[in-house]
Amino acid sequence: MAYTIYDRTIAFAGICQAMKLVQTVARTGTCDNDAFVTCLRTLTSTNPNNVIEIFGEEADLQLGLSTMINEIDNTPAGSEITRYLVSVMALERKLASRRDSMAQLGDRIDMVKRQLDHFDLLDDQMISNLASVYLDIISPLGPRIQVTGTPAQLQQQHVQHKVRALLLAAVRSAVLWRQVGGKRRHLIFGRKQMLEQAKIIQARS
Repeated sequence: MAYTIYDRTIAFAGICQAMKLVQTVARTGTCDNDAFVTCLRTLTSTNPNNVIEIFGEEADLQLGLSTMINEIDNTPAGSEITRYLVSVMALERKLASRRDSMAQLGDRIDMVKRQLDHFDLLDDQMISNLASVYLDIISPLGPRIQVTGTPAQLQQQHVQHKVRALLLAAVRSAVLWRQVGGKRRHLIFGRKQMLEQAKIIQARS
C-alpha cells in the first residue's frame, strides 16, 4: 500500500469513527447503523486493493472525518474520544509485537468470515462473535479501556457486545494506520496536514 497522507487520513478517520460509535453506544445503547456497518466491514476486508476499499466509500467515513475535524481534543466529549484513541493505539502496538496473538486474530477473523455465509453482519450472533474475539485476544494484551457511559446501558449484554466489536474495529484501523506508515510523530507534527486532508475528503463525499 502507498504511504500517502490520504491513506493515513482515511485510516485515522476509521479509528475516530469506531471511537465515536463506542461513545454513542455506551451512552444511548444505539448508534448510526450505516456507520456501524462500515466499522464492522473492515474486520472482514483482508485483501483490499486500496485503503478506502476497506471502508467502502469516502462517504461511509463521514462520522469519522467529522469527529476527527471537530471533536478530537476540542471538546469534553472529544477529550474522552482522544483517551480511547490513545488506549487503542497502545493496544495495537502490543498486538504488533506479539506474533502469536496476530496469528490467533487472523484465525478468528477467518472463522468470522466463514460465518457470514450463514449470518448477516449485523446479526446479534455475529456481533457477539466479534466481541469475543476482542475479549479473548486483544483485551488481555494491555490495560482495559475504561469506557464511560450510562450505567443502565453498559450493564446490557448487547451493548457490551457492540462496544467490544467496535473496539476490535478500532484496533483494525489502528493496524491499518501503521501499515500505511502512520507514526506517533504524524499525530503531533503532521496533524494539521491530516486535518486539511480530512476536510477535503469530507467536502467531496
